Amino acid sequence: MRELFIRTDIQRKWLQKLENLRHDITADSKKIDEQSLFPFKSFEKLRAIGYPQVTLPKEYGGEGLSVYDMILLQETLASYDANTSLAIGWTLGVVGELYEHQLWSPELLENFSKEVQKNVFINRAVSEAQTGSPTRGGRPGTNAVRTTNGWILNGHKIFTTSSPILDYFLVSAWIEEQQQIGFFLIENETPGLSIEETWDVMSMRGTGSHDLLLKDVHVESIALVEYPQSPFGGNHINGWILHIPATYLGIAQAARDYAVNFAKHHQPNSLNAPISTLPNVQQHLGTIELKLDQARFTLYGAAEAYDDNVRRKHLTNELAVAKHTVTNAAIEIVDLAMRVVGAKSLQNSNPLQRYYRDVRAGLHNPPMDDMTITKLARTALEQDKESPLYI
Repeated sequence: MRELFIRTDIQRKWLQKLENLRHDITADSKKIDEQSLFPFKSFEKLRAIGYPQVTLPKEYGGEGLSVYDMILLQETLASYDANTSLAIGWTLGVVGELYEHQLWSPELLENFSKEVQKNVFINRAVSEAQTGSPTRGGRPGTNAVRTTNGWILNGHKIFTTSSPILDYFLVSAWIEEQQQIGFFLIENETPGLSIEETWDVMSMRGTGSHDLLLKDVHVESIALVEYPQSPFGGNHINGWILHIPATYLGIAQAARDYAVNFAKHHQPNSLNAPISTLPNVQQHLGTIELKLDQARFTLYGAAEAYDDNVRRKHLTNELAVAKHTVTNAAIEIVDLAMRVVGAKSLQNSNPLQRYYRDVRAGLHNPPMDDMTITKLARTALEQDKESPLYI
């Protein structure tokens, strides 16, 4: 099925590069989950093939992959290891958005592109304990105060994914004198910046989403790179956020593959053939295929529309719909896969129990389901104002 979505030689080239790393990336997945480790080896393997710069435009020296290209790769990577995919997806998404929407000055973008070409890792640090998800409108408690030669930042960020390996943090802070939020680009070795290893969760245990602490962090004036109207940067539709549902689709694909393989080879002595011949098992497998197809067409359709400059201007809530549809379908797919495999799926040695826990995390990545549904309702009500009144 996935072959339907592979369209270019560039995509095949990068898919082959990932395939060459499959064994190395999957080898430590179980250990990473059990011990809540960060997948350093996988990140270094991806750095070695130039993966962090795939979404940097060609005119800046990168590969220039589109959103569609990115989700194809990220889905594949997630089927190998979800932690690696979600964690590195933020670097791909941040770089893609920065350069597509020219969020910084031309000079800053040109200078930073040289860093991206070195395959650095970057992520935004926006969430805080007191505000929750910034998508809900909370003002950051992290603050920036102007000095004679720059800025002093103090604050405490949570959910800073990939923090153990990030080269740069794009930190949101409240600037009191300007009464607005600014984003500051801070290098990982800047004095006063530290990581507190707080990530202790049941899902996505290897993403290194620890706390970022900033205590009297001094940066130069040029570190203030962005004034967003949105908590994640910019005030535009951002297709690069589709790396999130791509990861959960990859988990669903891995669960499907395991269930199909199990059904074809598992034969209790009470049967004369594998359980794949049983009608109820075929119902589960058929439903899995149906939901995978629905999710995949939704996700890739949204990405294709976004990459088309003519169609993009008509997008409203489609990206959020894709995230909602794919994430919830992925949860159902993993559940069905576990029903096929039965009680064995609950064994700690079985990857399905890890998929089951990991896929749940998608509900808490932005945008959240309730916000998507509310926006859909509001859009429908707004659009109805333009229609004739029916009584």
